[in-house]
Amino acid sequence: MKKWLFLLLLLYCCTGSFSQVLKKYPINFSGCSAYFFCDPGAFAVDYSDDSSKVYTGECTNQETSYGIICVKLKDTVANINDAEELLVSYLDYLKKNFKIVSSAGYGKGHRLKDRENTRGIIDYWKDEEKNNWKIKGWTDGKFIGVLYTYSKKDLSETMANVFLDGFRLPGM
Repeated sequence: MKKWLFLLLLLYCCTGSFSQVLKKYPINFSGCSAYFFCDPGAFAVDYSDDSSKVYTGECTNQETSYGIICVKLKDTVANINDAEELLVSYLDYLKKNFKIVSSAGYGKGHRLKDRENTRGIIDYWKDEEKNNWKIKGWTDGKFIGVLYTYSKKDLSETMANVFLDGFRLPGM
């Protein structure tokens, strides 16, 4: 009996150590937050060329990296379709900075938590170091949030989707 109890306890401990816990992290004092499978630590703060405030954070869990770039736009974009086009421009800019060599193409039409005043864009990328990326950008015209996950291995679609849909704008 003790042998079986020991084996069950060992099995429980081993499977528990591989589970990944999703936790909500506030992005400094932006009002935004995101759910991560690992601790992104302190978010770095910088300013873009147009003086928009940019927050960044990243962490790695089980050979997969999870990151976010959250931009508090200096000037609000009132028309949500124009905000979506600004998001496309920002994703194009990130492709260059992340040295992306191929992409599946932008998938539009997403809504964050089914809110009509938001737009989301998804894409799959591959960089020059052969990392597999899945990204999702969100905007409401006041903020742009780009969440990304990448790994040398194939990404878990379930884990990636939970992370990429875990961005929260102020008031959500």
